[in-house]
Amino acid sequence: MSADAGLTPLPVVDPARARRGVPPLILLSFLVIAVVLVCAVLGEHIVPSAPGLQRLEVGDTPPSAAFWAGTDQVGRDVLARVIVGARTALIGPVLIAAGAFAIATLLGLFAGYLGGRVDAAVMRWADVMIALPGPLVAIVVVGVVGGGYWTAVAVLIVLFLAPDTRIVRSAVLEQRPRPYIDAARTLGLSRSRIIFRHIFPNVFPIVFAYVVLDFSFALVSLAGLSFLGLGVEPGTADWGRMLYENRNILFSNPMAVLLPAAMIILTAGSINLVGDWLYERYSS
Repeated sequence: MSADAGLTPLPVVDPARARRGVPPLILLSFLVIAVVLVCAVLGEHIVPSAPGLQRLEVGDTPPSAAFWAGTDQVGRDVLARVIVGARTALIGPVLIAAGAFAIATLLGLFAGYLGGRVDAAVMRWADVMIALPGPLVAIVVVGVVGGGYWTAVAVLIVLFLAPDTRIVRSAVLEQRPRPYIDAARTLGLSRSRIIFRHIFPNVFPIVFAYVVLDFSFALVSLAGLSFLGLGVEPGTADWGRMLYENRNILFSNPMAVLLPAAMIILTAGSINLVGDWLYERYSS
């Protein structure tokens, strides 16, 4: 048996809570997420028509039998563009959430457990970053540097680091004085082993909840940057870009604006609901 076997009190699922099953709202959220995932993976294969095909003779038209969500100003199928746009709506937020999770978790774990100068340096950096107006910084940096979508993703990863680092650090500080940590130190386990084998599993539910929030915030932030013309390239099938490009045809074809807006809201809201439910279900 290893020296650290049995030291870490892993989260336990409450049997009474587990027996309650999945609430209908969470099932609906899972369904929305599944639909978006299918669109992101199989978008080009399930669209009713080519999303980039312009039909200038058609122009913007309301929903019809030929185009279920109508067409935009240059005659492109709105429904097809919404389906294909699920890919850019997911890829960026996933990268932002994963990047922020990896870096912020490392910083928070070491700052919370080691303390001292390491903690002071990380927290002063976090204070400075949190004091900055995040959306304004993103707009300025992406607008000046250029680079479009991927620059926006990189900037948002950096902006999301500080709040996540503070959350992880707080969770580690709550775990550090517990008896199982004292037992691990008494056994002579290394700091890295204590941090990653014992503390991390116990703070993971909190970290996961904030990763889910990061995804939702990143989805909305990227859509906002695209709406301002600072995200994806013009003409790209992207939900935020569609809001910008179709804002002038709101009254001639409301679906060209309402459908991508609804997908942004439904996807972000569903991810949040599922994340909260998983956290409550699997945290101790």
